Amino acid sequence: MRRQILASTSALALLFCVNQAFAGMDEAKAFLDKEIGDVSTLSRADQEKEMQWFIDAAKPFAGMEIKVVSETITTHSYESQVLAPAFTAITGIKLTHDTIQEGDVVEKIQTQMQTGQNLYDGWVNDSDLIGTHWRYKQVRNLSDWMANEGKDVTNPNLDLADFIGTSFTSAPDKKLYQLPDQQFANLYWFRYDWFNDEKNKTEFKAKYGYDLGVPVNWSAYEDIAAFFTGREIEGKKVFGHMDYGKKDPSLGWRFTDAWLSMAGNGDKGIPNGKPVDEWGIRVDVGDRPVGSCVARGGDTNGPASVYAIQKYLDWLKAYAPAEAQGMTFSESGPVPAQGGVAQQMFWYTAFTADMVKDGLPVMNADGTPKWRMAPSPHGVYWKDGMKLGYQDVGSWTLMKSTPDDRAKAAWLYAQFVTSKTIDVKKSHVGLTFIRESTIHHKSFTDRAPKLGGLIEFYRSPARVQWSPTGTNVPDYPKLAQLWWQNVGDASSGAKTAQEAMDSLCAEQEKVLGRLEKAGVQGEIGPKLAEEHDLEYWNKEAVASGNIAPQLKIEPEKDKPITINYDELVKSWQK
Repeated sequence: MRRQILASTSALALLFCVNQAFAGMDEAKAFLDKEIGDVSTLSRADQEKEMQWFIDAAKPFAGMEIKVVSETITTHSYESQVLAPAFTAITGIKLTHDTIQEGDVVEKIQTQMQTGQNLYDGWVNDSDLIGTHWRYKQVRNLSDWMANEGKDVTNPNLDLADFIGTSFTSAPDKKLYQLPDQQFANLYWFRYDWFNDEKNKTEFKAKYGYDLGVPVNWSAYEDIAAFFTGREIEGKKVFGHMDYGKKDPSLGWRFTDAWLSMAGNGDKGIPNGKPVDEWGIRVDVGDRPVGSCVARGGDTNGPASVYAIQKYLDWLKAYAPAEAQGMTFSESGPVPAQGGVAQQMFWYTAFTADMVKDGLPVMNADGTPKWRMAPSPHGVYWKDGMKLGYQDVGSWTLMKSTPDDRAKAAWLYAQFVTSKTIDVKKSHVGLTFIRESTIHHKSFTDRAPKLGGLIEFYRSPARVQWSPTGTNVPDYPKLAQLWWQNVGDASSGAKTAQEAMDSLCAEQEKVLGRLEKAGVQGEIGPKLAEEHDLEYWNKEAVASGNIAPQLKIEPEKDKPITINYDELVKSWQK
């Protein structure tokens, strides 16, 4: 009798598992029918095969309640509202995907690092924290995780080589610490229609002696800003530049997001300068941060950095709407779409989705934009081989303080939302590319004319010069907050550009000194160098084949250069 009961129970359990698997595939097929269709790099058969892998891998975690978090942008809202419920239905893992402000994400991950309390099971955390994660050792090293504890929940079709941002989420030890989920670049934006207007072209050439076009350097950008500011176009006065200046945390991103490297601070190197990066932080041969100020061989307050700040201040005052001075990042973002701005140096491609909506003054009746995006121009200190701009890379991060089973369930979701089955559709929604195969998908070839150069840029060889904050920054949360406060003093007029950067580098070195004294980052933590003057460090840089810190260039203006946008795109395609 007992044997019969056991046999019946086993049969029921087996039937339950079969029904669960069948239900999961039913849900998967419904999801693929409704949401994906043929908007994928995979065939329908391969989509179903990938979904079956998720169903099988998730069985040990069915019924588990998991929480993950990301900042609030279009891509993550889509994941939270559409992909998370689909994942729950398909796998049986009860997944909640919270979306909060970026500053709150950083604050909460800091709290989990400091307390060990498991606030979230998975984090979409900017790769700007790669130096922090590598040094503090509080996140799982994904290279080892995928080969060992997480092997049973790592998708054999993940294809890491297809991700375009893994060099940004890998540390000097060559290990992967984060998996990219979304990426967007900081580019140059301009009114293609105004630049191609014959009257504007003729008048610009007569005044400046060269062709109106995409500026290659800051000298040309400045001329174009002056040319358009105050002109009457389409019945209203327009401006040659747009920016923002309110002393607010968002002002920090304006500068930590590679503004100084665009001017030419730091050293050559892709994805980041070495030994001096775009924050002006120098590391030694062992990747230990040794200083931020010029006196220790850094470049945060060097001539190139001060020039970067001064140009920002000059252009904001002379060529942007008066109200821009009091705006934050989010308040200034929609302004170019209102039709009164000719160009913007510092423009995030994450704005693209909102910039191509029907009915906007910057859109044509046929759905094509009146504007384009192009590579950012560079400052007078910039040299070939330097990075030229910033790329935001929100990346899946697993904390060591998260229990293994919960981390495994969250890792399944991370792979689900970045999978080849889903990525093309997700990229059409948010326009934040992470996979090479997605960028080259036919659907984006078809859509490219309506996206203002976004696809052309991501398919171009120029793309590699845009990268996030690198590994020289040993504690991003502590150091990043210093930027808006100090640059804000320059923006408000309380300090000169030089005074603001002197203050910033000194405060950064206080943090480096505290980390050195605490010894919490071990042999890869900061170790401040001896102090010398600018000439000493410049001489050493030149002798070593490096650049930073550079001596001041007089005058800080080079020959303006522009390029025809259509010719630029053709050169990429060749």
